[in-house]
Amino acid sequence: MSHSRPYQPSLLRFLHGINAFIALLAIITSFWVYNTYDGRFGQLPLPQINDIIGIHGTFGKTLLLAVMPAFALYSFHIGQKRLIQPDSFQKLSQLGKPIGWYSLHRIINTVMLLAITFSLVSGSMVKEEWLPAGELNHTWYSLHLIGWVVLVFCLAIHLLMSAKVGGWSFMVSMFSLKYRSNDSPASWIKQIRSLVQHKQR
Repeated sequence: MSHSRPYQPSLLRFLHGINAFIALLAIITSFWVYNTYDGRFGQLPLPQINDIIGIHGTFGKTLLLAVMPAFALYSFHIGQKRLIQPDSFQKLSQLGKPIGWYSLHRIINTVMLLAITFSLVSGSMVKEEWLPAGELNHTWYSLHLIGWVVLVFCLAIHLLMSAKVGGWSFMVSMFSLKYRSNDSPASWIKQIRSLVQHKQR
């Protein structure tokens, strides 16, 4: 593989890919739940799916209990440079320069993680029987709706910033299956041990 092309660590790509896939399914099924039982702010002619609430809950719990914690731990430890830095807001004044766009991208990445966490926590407090019973005014459900809107907005900005900062080649590199000899899946165990040790400190 040519080292002149953008390269992302293989563990990052693996965790990012799983997190993005499950999160996207959770976002889609979340809208489907809203479309089926709520629809106060507009609806689409989507087919009815039996137990759509349970399906959405399964994706949400998978994210909350398994996928998201691993990705967040990686992001705040090994991938810390991709998140907000002490001088990120200061450098936003240089949006006409690459450093300004990189700073905004890091801020959006961080907000994205926080938005996912907020959505997962608020969603875990929503009772499955509320919506079928027409109980749409519970605080946790309202917060979960807000979290969904913020998350979708952050996802759109995240994609735009990724394209702005790295272009198409950068976005493709996040989903590449190729890896360098010193970054094979066999090296993940060492990286995971480093993450676990860091968490236990």
